[in-house]
Amino acid sequence: MNDHARTDATGTAVPAGTPTGRHPGLSGAEVARRVARGEVNDVPVRSSRSVAQIVRANVLTRFNAILGVLFAAIVVVGPLQDGLFGVVILANTLIGIVQELRAKRTLDGLAVIGESRPVVRRDAVAAPVATGAIVLGDLVELGTGDKCVVDGEVAEADGLEIDESLLTGEPDPVLKRPGDPVMSGSFVVAGTGAFTATKVGRHAYAAQLAEEASRFTLVHSELRSGVSQILKYVTWMMIPVAVGLVITQLIVEGNDWREAVRRMIGGIVPMVPEGLVLLMSIAFAVGVVRLGRHQCLVQELPAIEGLARVDTVCLDKTGTLTEGRMDVTELRTLQGTAEADAVAVLRALGAADPRPNASLRAVIDAYPPDGTGHRVRQTVPFSSARKYSGARLTGPDGTGDGGSWLLGAPDVLLPAGHPALAAADERGARGLRVLLLARTDRPLADPGAPGTVTPAALVVLEQRLRPDAGHTLRYFEQQDVAVKVVSGDNAASVGAVAATLSLPGAERPVDARTLPQDPAALAEVVEHGTVFGRVTPQQKRDMVGALRSRGHNVAMTGDGVNDVLALKDADIGVAMGSGSEATRAVAQIVLLDNSFATLPAVVAEGRRVIGNITRVSNLFLTKTVYSVLLALLVVIWRVPYPFLPRHLTLLSTLTIGIPAFFLALAPNNERARPHFVRRVMRFSGPLGVVAGTATFVSYLVSLRLYSGAGSRDAQTSAATLTLFLVSMWVLAIIARPYTWWRIALVLAMGGCFAVVLVTPALQVFFALRLVGTAGPWTAVAIAVAGSAGCEAAWQWVGRRTA
Repeated sequence: MNDHARTDATGTAVPAGTPTGRHPGLSGAEVARRVARGEVNDVPVRSSRSVAQIVRANVLTRFNAILGVLFAAIVVVGPLQDGLFGVVILANTLIGIVQELRAKRTLDGLAVIGESRPVVRRDAVAAPVATGAIVLGDLVELGTGDKCVVDGEVAEADGLEIDESLLTGEPDPVLKRPGDPVMSGSFVVAGTGAFTATKVGRHAYAAQLAEEASRFTLVHSELRSGVSQILKYVTWMMIPVAVGLVITQLIVEGNDWREAVRRMIGGIVPMVPEGLVLLMSIAFAVGVVRLGRHQCLVQELPAIEGLARVDTVCLDKTGTLTEGRMDVTELRTLQGTAEADAVAVLRALGAADPRPNASLRAVIDAYPPDGTGHRVRQTVPFSSARKYSGARLTGPDGTGDGGSWLLGAPDVLLPAGHPALAAADERGARGLRVLLLARTDRPLADPGAPGTVTPAALVVLEQRLRPDAGHTLRYFEQQDVAVKVVSGDNAASVGAVAATLSLPGAERPVDARTLPQDPAALAEVVEHGTVFGRVTPQQKRDMVGALRSRGHNVAMTGDGVNDVLALKDADIGVAMGSGSEATRAVAQIVLLDNSFATLPAVVAEGRRVIGNITRVSNLFLTKTVYSVLLALLVVIWRVPYPFLPRHLTLLSTLTIGIPAFFLALAPNNERARPHFVRRVMRFSGPLGVVAGTATFVSYLVSLRLYSGAGSRDAQTSAATLTLFLVSMWVLAIIARPYTWWRIALVLAMGGCFAVVLVTPALQVFFALRLVGTAGPWTAVAIAVAGSAGCEAAWQWVGRRTA
């Protein structure tokens, strides 16, 4: 909840901390006693996993357990250089922990900035406090857009309407009177009031629901679920292959069980894509940190990914395309009304609302209440469903009956064809907002209200366009993301604003009151329309559902309480930091600086994460495929496994580990596409088969070329050379499109391997020794053929998936 300005009896704004003159609330001593008894709203607001959870999640993984057991086996049989993969495990784990802790600090800091601060009345003074500082019996003030943070009982109500749909599913707001219950998790859509906290902490209704998930719960993510699916397949594939490899190597090696164990471990270790999960975590964590610099709070981490997949963005005009503030530019009286009389009524209406919206705030700024003239007897607060507010007034001298007055949308209050509508429409077509001041012949509480109204004046407001709105709309157009402007304002006015920003389709605004009720027909209209006006909160929700029914990934942005339901139902909800607390509570992304221009950065970050994880997944899974194929071929041919763990650790580090780290964090503007697992396997499967086949052929040739004592290292070196060269070509393929640093990265990895081959100490350490010329050149020739096969497979698959 924001620190709302309050008003005194005359409507003059007073700061928080000023005595209210109403129920005083708890005293300081009573608060202290309740705190001592533990009667505090102590539900922790978690913005991320705890440190212990982060460490546990990065250490206690399935593959860390597998590789840990294999490392222990290597420690027993030796030599230790075959246990280099253990160092990789440790490095991966530490990097993952550090990156997630860094992201946690960013999230926690942003969460504190965006945390709600309910207004609580104590010792007759209203002041904002932290949500966790509310105690049992506190008197919590409520206004439009506020979220009820604890359970309670209404103590004061002035037209107080609360929406409980997020809890009960009931779509209609509930009018609350003193004594009525209030559930935490509901929010105010109209009116003001206060309630006494009866349940706090874990006893509150919303807190009990929240036990199932933290505030930053991992919602569905195709990327995460896809990687998990791949890892599940790899785990089940490893078991039979590993058993066959163990049996084969023990039989082939005879009495040398230590060598058999080393070769068996060398076959199993590369099957594990251990760095894939790490790099995905790093990519998300770095994304959080980068967006944090833009004052963007990501309340659910996969929302970065989700917004990158969005193909339709629904915008609420006010607070998104336009700034929240407005200015009164004209007061046009109607039907002989004196301007002084209209101004006097407007002053009274301004004084009647302690939580004015942006439109009424502009009226108050132009005609501030002065404590004289009409007095307020009864009020009806503004709501997005009604499109008007009202008050019953005394006469100009403060006595007698001054009638019931309304301030709202002209096209809602007046019948079609009314002469006053022409003037309102003419101004609305210029992008101005127009309010009608009118007198009604019915009591405000009458079910048939507003009844017949008598126009008194048109209040014309000028809306301020956000300077960055046009640039942001053009970005979405360039990225093939459809933009729908969905507003409660007059359709012509909204269309004029959108046209000013050069939004395609803005010249054909749609009045939502004419939208069909049938879901299929509604989806057809929304699919082809761009600008919609006079949209009710329920219609916003229906329109989001209609777009999703057409297969669209929909993002909804907004800042008002009328956007809550649509934000909740959208694939991704984006709220402004200055918006209502209810809006921020249901959104996955909160723009703390209220800048609509931050959205392109979020989309770009999501595309970077998805595109780069897809790219490096091809590297990791190519290795898994060729490792499994090599193991199967070894079992079938009943030959010693060609590699020791140290060889594949070296290859994995140079052709996958180091390059993948840089590629995963590089810029990437590719549009996110669905079916992550299918697309990755379609590329990595053929490449892995080609790489594994070329390597095994090279190994079989080396078995014929080299025999006798000391031939094992030569055979292994020839196979290693072939596999390295083919893997380098795979890396070169995946690094496309080339930039200077990507070319330098590929060349640097090749240079590192060359250093190993020509440095005697490294030759001994890695057991790599190229013997003669026939073996090495044969290995190179086979690698060239294998690389050509990889290129052909890549091009073929690329054409089929284009």
